[in-house]
Amino acid sequence: MTSGQGILSHPDFRRLWTADLLSQLGIRLGMTAAPLLAVITLNATTLQVSLLRTCETAAWLLLGLFAGAWIDRMRCLPVLVIADLGRALLFASIPVAAWFGVLTLTQLYVVLGLAGLLTVMFDVAHNAYPPRLLAPEQLLPANAKLAGNHSIAAVVGAGAGGFLVQWLTAAVTLGLNAVTFLWSALWLRSIRTPEPRPAPAEQPDLRREIGEGLHYVFGHPLLRPIVLNTTTTMLFQAASGAVMIVFLVREIHLSPSAIGLLSMIGLLGALVASWFTERLSAWLGDARALLIASVGIGVAFTLQALTGPGWQLVWYVAATLLAAICIIVAYILQMSIRQRLCPPDLQGRVTATMSFVSWGSAPIGSLLGGITATLLGLRPTIWLAGLATLLGTAWLFFSPLRTLRSIPAPTPPQPADLEPRLPSPEAPLPSEAE
Repeated sequence: MTSGQGILSHPDFRRLWTADLLSQLGIRLGMTAAPLLAVITLNATTLQVSLLRTCETAAWLLLGLFAGAWIDRMRCLPVLVIADLGRALLFASIPVAAWFGVLTLTQLYVVLGLAGLLTVMFDVAHNAYPPRLLAPEQLLPANAKLAGNHSIAAVVGAGAGGFLVQWLTAAVTLGLNAVTFLWSALWLRSIRTPEPRPAPAEQPDLRREIGEGLHYVFGHPLLRPIVLNTTTTMLFQAASGAVMIVFLVREIHLSPSAIGLLSMIGLLGALVASWFTERLSAWLGDARALLIASVGIGVAFTLQALTGPGWQLVWYVAATLLAAICIIVAYILQMSIRQRLCPPDLQGRVTATMSFVSWGSAPIGSLLGGITATLLGLRPTIWLAGLATLLGTAWLFFSPLRTLRSIPAPTPPQPADLEPRLPSPEAPLPSEAE
């Protein structure tokens, strides 16, 4: 298998990787700066702050399933470039409005909502693009490198976001997103490998095409528990994340720079995770490593509720560290499993289906977090979200994944039957037969 370092010798993947890093950095800056802008500058309530994340992720409910069917019909690269340019224009409007003293929560909601629509198209196209650019044996190291971008952006964005807000104001920090998205679009435009246009469907039928993606995911004995576990995690991570900045500012009394610094220390673990996931997979197998990572995510979210002033801040750092490691491990494994199991002509629809179900829960979770925090308080909301995430690992434990070491080779779906089958119990798994 191509090594993680070797995959960067592929010139066009290197351009894709660089563009992805810039986009991820912009997204992370926004995740830190937007709630700080609402809390500190616009004096938003807890519920109003939670609605920011709801607006940003609601696009998955509106567009998620359609995006997959559309992406399977078109080239991915132009979609990536247009989405980056659109997001650059949207975020550039925030510092302009602040400069003229007309910035409001309404504008912030609109910008995040429209940017969320472009992010849906970007993410679905971005996940469907590597199999069109790379050989199958290059996907795991490529996904590890791309996941490393999530780690780097999480660390740099969390730390830099807090300091930039304190130094430049939150509005200007959000405006820097425009620069990262524009720079990303320029890198994507430099990719030279021709991307063939997908063969047009003989009889295009959007409802049927969406149904094929849904049927494949929920009829698959391995993808179904993975997507249900991810959905549970996303739901309660969104509930906790929607109120976390408010909790750190108003109950722990941290400054923006302190929040950025603590988050950066914790998220350093994500850099380690993107490096050792291949080794962990080889040692434990994909299925076992995924189970362990999912449990770790639930434990980490629960530990966040122990955060307090002074020495009790160590709980926040430890929880963020553990969560970052486990999320990146789970992300790489889930992405590689999906790309291996999914037929090429269903990549976009399966990606969109899994993203629609999991990310579609995020706006619901954000709203749920804001309402729960308003009724019960911030810390009880974080406790409940963490424990619920931990219970969500049951989807994986009560599935065929619990008895597997590695993922069996897929059975190509027949035109009349898109539902894949696991090998019979008597048949050796690929890892055992070698």
